[in-house]
Amino acid sequence: MNAREQPGPATWRSDKLSQAARALFLHAVTENSGTIDVREESDRAAIDELIEIGLLVADADSPTTLVAADPARLSSTLSARWQRQALELLTQAVAIPDDFAELAEKFHSPGQSGGVVEYVRGKALINQRVQQLGRAGIKEALAMQPGGPRPTEMLTAGLQEDLKTVQDGTVMRTIYHASTRYHQPTRDYVATLAAAGWQFRTLDEPYTRLIILDRQVAVIPAVDDMSLAAFVTDQTVIDFLVEEVFERSWSRALEFEGDRAVPQQVVSRLRQTIIDLLLSGTNHRVIARRLGISERTLARHIAEMREEYNVDSLFQLGYVLGRSTPSSQLPTNLAEPHRISPESGRKAPLPQEWSD
Repeated sequence: MNAREQPGPATWRSDKLSQAARALFLHAVTENSGTIDVREESDRAAIDELIEIGLLVADADSPTTLVAADPARLSSTLSARWQRQALELLTQAVAIPDDFAELAEKFHSPGQSGGVVEYVRGKALINQRVQQLGRAGIKEALAMQPGGPRPTEMLTAGLQEDLKTVQDGTVMRTIYHASTRYHQPTRDYVATLAAAGWQFRTLDEPYTRLIILDRQVAVIPAVDDMSLAAFVTDQTVIDFLVEEVFERSWSRALEFEGDRAVPQQVVSRLRQTIIDLLLSGTNHRVIARRLGISERTLARHIAEMREEYNVDSLFQLGYVLGRSTPSSQLPTNLAEPHRISPESGRKAPLPQEWSD
């Protein structure tokens, strides 16, 4: 192979030649029989550019002479070489997730989160991270899930996996908001899991979302909209969250096994909240949303209170409630558990899911 046939290097990545380099190459081809004497040429930058590209190569017979290479052959050689390199890079890129899977699983296992607090942004990524931790063979999971009921399809989709978790021996305890007792699909979901050993309770006071896995990792919200979560591995913090937050809430919560009868305490507190919101002028839609119940359930509670107070309208009910002393005076027909009929509603959080 002579100097004119040598392929150029594979390192060049420039989009196009500079004007000076282009002019120098054309001058060499048209005026100097395809050669350049480096001693006579002053534009060293253009020479270096052409050498780097591979359009000028050294003449084996004269160390001061550069010879122009065939641009068509050079472009074909470089194109083929770069296509091979691109295919190799693509193959490596596709293989990376599998190559790193074992390392990632170990990194995300309990006690190996990479620091005392790890922040994860985005509900999808937060859920994915919780699921990764859950697949590490946990023996206990504690969860506090505020909010009202969720769509039936979501409860159904997660039922079999959740059932397998508890059947495998994992101790599961979950606190729901009391409003979930009014949602038939949630009651069915809870009844199935409770029969297998999952423990549920409901709490009607405000609380924040919390998930604790094996008392080694705690997941808490870092912003109000739940789009950022903190994964905590500091043992002192986790012990505090278990004993002072979860266990205290658990002790105040009421047992829930999916039964249709709503405890009198739940009904009493719920109706007191309805009374307070009505007296403050809050409309029905907002009240239902805050309590996590449907507007139909709210309407039934109001109808029963109207009957108890023997009034015909909301205006009269508000007037009577406003004159009541104390304002916390509740209807007297709450001695028996309140039974509810099946109804559709908004969603109820799954025990180990990060969501609104």
